[in-house]
Amino acid sequence: MRKVLIVGAGQAGLQLGLSLLAHGYAVTIMSARTPEELRAGRVMSTQCMFGPALEKERTYELNLWEEDAPDITGLGVSVAGPDGGRALDWLAPTAEFAQSVDQRIKMAGWLELFEDRGGTVVFHGVTTSDLHALARLYDLVVIAAGKGELVQLFDRDPRYSPFTSPQRALSVAYVHGLGPRPEHPETTAVRFNAVPGVGELFVIPGLTLTGPCDILFFEGVPGGPLDCWQDRPGPQEHLRRMLAKIREYVPWEYGRCGAVELTDDRATLAGGYTPVVRRPIGTLPGGALVLGMADVVVANDPITGQGSNNASRCAASYLDSIVEHGERPFDQSWMQQTFDRYWSEARHATTWTNMMLHPPAHVPEVLGAAAERPSVATRFVAGFSEPAGLDEWFFDPEAARAYLAAEASAQPV
Repeated sequence: MRKVLIVGAGQAGLQLGLSLLAHGYAVTIMSARTPEELRAGRVMSTQCMFGPALEKERTYELNLWEEDAPDITGLGVSVAGPDGGRALDWLAPTAEFAQSVDQRIKMAGWLELFEDRGGTVVFHGVTTSDLHALARLYDLVVIAAGKGELVQLFDRDPRYSPFTSPQRALSVAYVHGLGPRPEHPETTAVRFNAVPGVGELFVIPGLTLTGPCDILFFEGVPGGPLDCWQDRPGPQEHLRRMLAKIREYVPWEYGRCGAVELTDDRATLAGGYTPVVRRPIGTLPGGALVLGMADVVVANDPITGQGSNNASRCAASYLDSIVEHGERPFDQSWMQQTFDRYWSEARHATTWTNMMLHPPAHVPEVLGAAAERPSVATRFVAGFSEPAGLDEWFFDPEAARAYLAAEASAQPV
């Protein structure tokens, strides 16, 4: 039985570990926190898992909260105009429902499920020197912990990393009491609100420790009015400040916030990180090689909601590469090929995310056309589930404009 060590117990590491157990591997996961500590801790992320990612979880019976989490059936886009109102506003359906489950629930539950299914969990933080001693005990060591010392094992790849600093200041609050959008009260949708030059507000229906909720998520342009979290305010001040910014910059969303309150006293988060692609193979002091996965090697800004979906794609891709490799050694060549296989998918999400951080001229043209033509809106929204489809028309300005012209001639308004 081949032995695999996975360092990190997030979406990618746990999904890979649980699926490897189903294929007969002996898997150990190292987690810095116990399930009890995760449930009692601060929120860790925003997340919205789209249809393909949810289907990967169903394959291995990991969809433990599917009956409880709200079904997200649409995605709405609003862009602020110079008068403070909306220059455009539209809503399009998702092909399959999406869901967002607080990672405090999900990762704690998956850790317990992993042990129930015969996996070994070691609750301990891991350093590079720890790995030096552990690596010889396993056929393969995978690093799935996207923060901390171990990330330094993987060098930045400048070919795919145009940024050297965070491109947004991030702020999150999980809340109860948010009202429906009055123009679409029957639709449970993610809302993407853009304020040019200032930033973005996302509203994501989700499930948290205290039941169904909504996630308010600001992405602020550095140095702008939404970049105001350096003092790390307490939970209530954090929410008060977010609501004041919503009232000022996204007033059509503020109308929903009259009864808003935090879901718990650990329901806020602020920070930022630099989008980066790293080389996938790390070398330990003793010469052993380790393989990076998910946001260890491809860390995108969350503006397109691809983080947890990329983690799911990476876990599924790595699973296939491991199982198909049989009993052969997991050597450097195999590690590079394994990452390259994943990168063939992840590159689309990376291109899209970097484009939306600094939109070229054709992007607002597409969003504007989507307000007039449902077919354009639906095709754009499909990119959240399958970013590879955007390569066919959205990434290249000429291809995008040719598509819009064809739509205009085929479907006169």
